[in-house]
Amino acid sequence: MPDVDYRAILPELILGATILVVLLSDLGLRPGRKWIAGVLSFLGCAVALGAELTLIGETRSSFGGTYVSDGFAVLFKSFFLVVALAVVLLSLRYFRDGRFYQGEYYFLLLSSFLGMLTISSSRDLLMLFISLELVTAPGWLMAGFRKRDPRSNEASLKFFLIGILSTAVMLYGMSLVYGVTGSLALTDVARELGTQAEPVAIAAVLFVVAGFAFKVSSVPFHFWAPDTYEGSPIPVAAFLSVASKAAGFAGLLQLMFLGFRPLAEFWSPVFAVLSVLTMTVGNLVALQQRQVVRLLAYSSIAQAGYMLLPFALVGLGEDPLAFESAVLYILIYAVMNLGAFAVVVALAREAPGALLADFAGLWRSRRAPGLAVAMAVFLLSLAGIPPLAGFWAKFRIFQAAIAAGQAWLAVVMVINSVVSLYYYVAIVREMFFVDVPGARRLRAPAGVAGVAALSAAAVVAVGFFPDLFARFPAGAIFP
Repeated sequence: MPDVDYRAILPELILGATILVVLLSDLGLRPGRKWIAGVLSFLGCAVALGAELTLIGETRSSFGGTYVSDGFAVLFKSFFLVVALAVVLLSLRYFRDGRFYQGEYYFLLLSSFLGMLTISSSRDLLMLFISLELVTAPGWLMAGFRKRDPRSNEASLKFFLIGILSTAVMLYGMSLVYGVTGSLALTDVARELGTQAEPVAIAAVLFVVAGFAFKVSSVPFHFWAPDTYEGSPIPVAAFLSVASKAAGFAGLLQLMFLGFRPLAEFWSPVFAVLSVLTMTVGNLVALQQRQVVRLLAYSSIAQAGYMLLPFALVGLGEDPLAFESAVLYILIYAVMNLGAFAVVVALAREAPGALLADFAGLWRSRRAPGLAVAMAVFLLSLAGIPPLAGFWAKFRIFQAAIAAGQAWLAVVMVINSVVSLYYYVAIVREMFFVDVPGARRLRAPAGVAGVAALSAAAVVAVGFFPDLFARFPAGAIFP
């Protein structure tokens, strides 16, 4: 019988039970009360988060060591559950106002977050694959939830087709890894790869990397992201941009820093190229955008390039620092981008197109001064302006690149950050310097405004008190 530590998997059990409750309760709710499914989802995620926080400082394992609850897992699972609470809040008003199947939406959303919890604890290739597909598959359906909108149909179809392709490529690579090493456990894979550098093993690793590159929207596998984000309901775009991307990186961190580290000399240059291309292409194309969700999509691609940079430093003597900088950037990016999408959701009823001009006068004409300030904080932080949190996130990656002797990567990152400032400031200019005579004051839903306010407070707090993350216990979670 497999060993099962039920306390270690309690958050997953709670979230799984919530999924069943939401699905079954939706059958008995009248059409006007379907929003209760969202409230049940929020409560279930809150209880699961509480259970997860009780595991801080403990290391537990189940199923023969293939499923582990350690510092890395607790950190990411707590992060995913907090993001789940925020996405549910963003979704409540948005989906309540339209003709959406709310019960089915929350069922799919929670199922995807369940995959994120399991991917954080997976130390086995098969578990990683199943978890990643559980994260991705509900997203295909949620992207097409505006069924009568051709753009939403296109978004879902592109996401589905590219997702299937990436799954096939990744699974083929994992099968080759198993053929070469004879094991699926990451620790065993690392041990076997350390004794050989066969061309088949190198090719297998590159296939897996290519599959994950689709998931995190890395160039040249990024082309699905802008159309999918633009066509999806805005809370779904926020979910894909923040949570789904972070889940891909959580799996990639375990693979590259634990399972495939012995072959780092072969694959780290590949990540250097992916990083430079991704941040450069994302920023240059974002300069041309006038639709804000699409702009944030290309911004998200560029941000993925920054997150990929630490992977190019593996094997150069600064692995713990590179690992720490990647984790910190993922967490801080999530807060910044989630807050930016919260502001877009707040404007969705008045400006469903989310054009750049729709942000005009938010501050100058007093349409929504609080939202304008919050959006400015998020955008300037994404650009890396000190002393906001985004600056410190970029600084840690810069520091890791210099320490590993890859100064050229640090220089490319700085240049790209300067380029990104142009399109981020373009939105700020519309809000603060363009007047809209006779504009009506905008009232944001309380939940959406709360997400934006808390996210802005977190970005500012980390910016002014960087020690909150400067003492991040990387050694406690470094594989």
